Amino acid sequence: MLRTVQGCAEDLATGAVTARALVEECLAAIANPAGEGSRAFISVSAEAARASADAHDALRRAGRQPSPYAGIPFAVKDLYDVAGEQTCAGSRALADAAPATAHAPTIARMLAAGLIPIGRTNMTEFAYSGIGANPHYGTPLSPWDRASGRIPGGSSSGSGVAVADGMAVVALGSDTGGSCRIPAALCGIVGYKPTASRVPLDGVVPLSGSLDSLGPLGASVACCAIVDAVLAGETPALPAARPLAGLRLAIPHEIVRDGMDPVVSETFERTLARLSELGAGIAELRFAPLLDIGKATARGGLVAPEAYDWHRDLMAAKGALYDPRVRSRIETGPQMSAPDYVALVAARARIRAAMDALTAPYDALLMPTVPIVAPRLDELAEDAAYFRLNNLLLRNPSLGNFLDRCAISLPCHKPGDAPVGLMLMGETGGDATLFAVAAGIEAALAA
Repeated sequence: MLRTVQGCAEDLATGAVTARALVEECLAAIANPAGEGSRAFISVSAEAARASADAHDALRRAGRQPSPYAGIPFAVKDLYDVAGEQTCAGSRALADAAPATAHAPTIARMLAAGLIPIGRTNMTEFAYSGIGANPHYGTPLSPWDRASGRIPGGSSSGSGVAVADGMAVVALGSDTGGSCRIPAALCGIVGYKPTASRVPLDGVVPLSGSLDSLGPLGASVACCAIVDAVLAGETPALPAARPLAGLRLAIPHEIVRDGMDPVVSETFERTLARLSELGAGIAELRFAPLLDIGKATARGGLVAPEAYDWHRDLMAAKGALYDPRVRSRIETGPQMSAPDYVALVAARARIRAAMDALTAPYDALLMPTVPIVAPRLDELAEDAAYFRLNNLLLRNPSLGNFLDRCAISLPCHKPGDAPVGLMLMGETGGDATLFAVAAGIEAALAA
């Protein structure tokens, strides 16, 4: 059983555990030679974490802890600035970058609440893939069927595996097209994408300024709700679980069920049946604006041109150090003309408004997070297979980024089965409502 943020806070408060014990537990899991620590983490802050833990234990004994969560270890995706540390974004091209001189605001907020960074997690280079593979630092494997070498999902691959394997209680990720939710789905944990504007992006290596958002991965909905509040500068609180009776949930008829493999299809349908039995109202409805997204992006999406703007000078100097599968996508950025980019931005606003009007009567949209179970890493040796599966993994989660919605993935499979994620998408700015709905569904599925 994985530790939760709230469970750790309660145990710390009663003295059932110390911050030092939590840190040592995580460090032992990272160092386990039979585990994935060497691939899930790019660097580990062992001595700094131990010193911080001892300090927070002393503060707690004196009644001076900065928050109930002081002393809980968390992992940092390798694109957040931490003062004194290099931010390499999973790339060799930034291996000679100067250490950050200041914390990203999100890191500063985590530290102010007393959470302890345990290390920097591996990721898809520059966050540009939903697969989670990294040719520079290795690819951490999904906890499911590890002997077969399954992908972890990306781009927050190390963060997902770190939480799933108990190497951190919670982890920070980023989400431009599903990068918190895809690894959560494939690793059997919870991943959250907030309404983007709630959490500052400063001090974080960007991928797409229009679509980027920063969120947590954890063992439960409450883990994500608590850390999300810290990241957003809000007062953390446990979400009040909404009862299922009377919930209004909608499944888009378009796109989201296409290409489901038998395991995901069976698990998703079983989950819907369970929610219906407990009183949730579930309707499959047509949302035509979802089809308009494909039309709007037919000449290119927002990610490549925005990524190219940030990368052009670095690629010119060090392009040979990039993962070729990442570089090739960034290099398509200049192919989009300025008029096409402006037209896409305008189309996005129209599509968002149309979807807002259609989804307003519902508490959340439901869909599989991804339509397939985690593929084996060796299935991705050829570029054609890699890009086909990457597009399939990104397809459903990226809808939430394009629509600027909050969204969460929570596990809905039976224990021991292949991990399958259930994605709930809320309204723009409806984060508190979505957490309450997700907490209700999580409790129902666990009963």
